Amino acid sequence: MPTDAFRPFETVLPRDEALGLLQTTLKGAEDGELFVERRKSESLVFDDGRLRNASYDASEGFGLRAVCGEVTGYAHSTEMSMPALQRAAETARLAVGDGGGVWADAPVPTNRRLYSGDDPTAGEPFPVKVETLREIDAFARSLDPRIVQVTASLAASIQEVAILRPDGTFVEDTRPMTRLNVSVIVEQNGRRESGSAGGGGRVGLNGLIDPADWQSKTREALRIALVNLEAEPAPAGVMDVVLGPGWPGILLHEAIGHGLEGDFNRKGTSAFAGLLGQQVAAPGVTVLDDGTIPDRRGSITVDDEGTLSGKNTLIENGILVGFMQDRQNARLMGVAPTGNGRRQSYAHSPMPRMTNTYMLGGDADPGDLVADLQDGIWAVGFGGGQVDITNGKFVFSCTEAYRVRNGKVGAPVKGATLIGDGPTALGQIRGLGNDMALDPGMGNCGKAGQWVPVGVGQPSTLIGGLTVGGSAA
Repeated sequence: MPTDAFRPFETVLPRDEALGLLQTTLKGAEDGELFVERRKSESLVFDDGRLRNASYDASEGFGLRAVCGEVTGYAHSTEMSMPALQRAAETARLAVGDGGGVWADAPVPTNRRLYSGDDPTAGEPFPVKVETLREIDAFARSLDPRIVQVTASLAASIQEVAILRPDGTFVEDTRPMTRLNVSVIVEQNGRRESGSAGGGGRVGLNGLIDPADWQSKTREALRIALVNLEAEPAPAGVMDVVLGPGWPGILLHEAIGHGLEGDFNRKGTSAFAGLLGQQVAAPGVTVLDDGTIPDRRGSITVDDEGTLSGKNTLIENGILVGFMQDRQNARLMGVAPTGNGRRQSYAHSPMPRMTNTYMLGGDADPGDLVADLQDGIWAVGFGGGQVDITNGKFVFSCTEAYRVRNGKVGAPVKGATLIGDGPTALGQIRGLGNDMALDPGMGNCGKAGQWVPVGVGQPSTLIGGLTVGGSAA
């Protein structure tokens, strides 16, 4: 646990006083809470043979929310005091008006813990962290003389939250997070290419600074860079595509996952709105959002409203069976919250967000899926992408992909983009591998200006008829 325990309701916001004020503020409301947070984070970047950046940040504050129907009143402050809470209460109260709402049931309490409460920022001395990055730089350069630049970064944080509701329900959670990333640039005959690898989760730094771990990541970054060094211009046209397992699930997250969040469906702006109970994907396709996997980047013991996180099935055997819900949208849609009410910090109101979103595996051998491609792309690494939630249309860039002809894997291709829309792509899935994997722990998700850590995953997936953007074939 952190060396100085986070006990805001025993010190700066006396619990009885805070609870009394909360009850007065939320009288006539349907839901709401006082969310108090303390966060510490540390980041080190070793670039081009030297420590380029070392930062340490600490923050704390509270957010007070009042919910009445579709209206939310929210006020927050970095000043942790009863006078500041009183001022926030006056603002949040404006959303309640004359009130008269029926108060929502409290979240179910739990003693479950999905990750350690230890502070990873204090787990290792600063010199050890710097030396680890220095060793990564030296190790990478020793692997191949074509490496001209190495960037290694290490990040750790601890988020402590305490949630108080006017019915007296009190929930706490302590959330660690770590990540290590290695990027290299290689040069050959005047051509430069890059590769990167990394990962982490809600774990301490011990595993990440173990040479066995960072050496593996460094070799993988180099492998990707060397693959790209030999890459040819990508073809263009409509063709079949096999997506690799693990991180390529980011396409699933963006093109489909956001469309299954409750607020978009309640408002009718999602491509999946009104399709509950209908076939939205090929038979055999099952998609889940699961915040209960121990130590994973997207996992949460409880969400930011105090609701227990869940393992929620969204699509089952191709049928749309559920959405991800926070408390407000669940109540308005007449369903139960699913533990997906998340917020970036105390300065933000919660909304339905993903945790670890993945597609279950099938029974096909991954090699057989690739062998089924007559003229297509095998995409095993992804970079950034863009998605329109209203229609599911997406554009994703590939960081590692190969041309496949007559079932034979050919040269790597550079500059490939995958273009399509989520609902259509779901229906065009023709094969699922038996190699389902989660990503290594590096996902972040943006929505309405808020960022939260997430996880993704999938098996090797054969999709027919995606548009591949690149150079003319």
